[in-house]
Amino acid sequence: MRRKSNQGGNLEMADKQKYALVTGATQGIGYELAKLLAQDKYNLVIVARHQEELDARATEFKQQYGVEVITLAKDLSTRQGPFEVYEAVKMQGIPVDVLVNNAGQGQYGEFVETDITREREIVDLNIGAYLVLTKCFLKEMVARNEGKILMVSSIGGELPGPLQAVYHATKAFVSSFTEAIQNETKDTNITITKLLPGVTDTDFFNKADMTEAKIVKEGSKADPAEVAKDGYAALMTGKLEIISGLKNKAMVAASKVIPDSLVAENMHQQAKPSEK
Repeated sequence: MRRKSNQGGNLEMADKQKYALVTGATQGIGYELAKLLAQDKYNLVIVARHQEELDARATEFKQQYGVEVITLAKDLSTRQGPFEVYEAVKMQGIPVDVLVNNAGQGQYGEFVETDITREREIVDLNIGAYLVLTKCFLKEMVARNEGKILMVSSIGGELPGPLQAVYHATKAFVSSFTEAIQNETKDTNITITKLLPGVTDTDFFNKADMTEAKIVKEGSKADPAEVAKDGYAALMTGKLEIISGLKNKAMVAASKVIPDSLVAENMHQQAKPSEK
């Protein structure tokens, strides 16, 4: 239920308040999406690991857009983190009208050499957090018969990813999972949108130790603000899917007709360390 004021004059205003929850909201695509939501007067619940970064963004959004901002410093790569986010929101009686599942990380390198502990954290973040938050908030949306969810996936979910095997696999889960629950909710007023960016100019590649990869060092990187605009427009109009960028659209289309082994080999060559 929406929070209501005891004063009758404020009841209608309180009833019209809109709330959006954004994970990974302090940087990159998540930050740009939070900004777009704030511009449209959504009050925000922003989630990230570091309280200082959250506080800085909260001050920015409040001052620039005059919205309420609630910060939740949680580690979504832990099993309990996503549940703690949901419980914190529930305790405040906040109805989440828009859920943006965005937080995600990767790890670069040959699978036989990469850190399995880190990869389990990536699976819990990229899959587990999406799963838990979607389950919890979608139940509430179904009960109200209204709501929007944006799943930030990746074109990597459509392509095998040598040297990023686990990351690509997690995004394949997100894409398949999203398509299934889109179908399950097709007769409701809830819309679930899948956003598929390609290589984007964010801190993702630093965290993944991937800055020397050919595709990153030599290739062009999308502006996260432009990716967010694509995703936000699709979210607001209820589109099922948006692939951001013409080059990425072409890459995904080609992967549908080229044998997977050749797609994998091509991705491997692009992901190899740059010689420049």
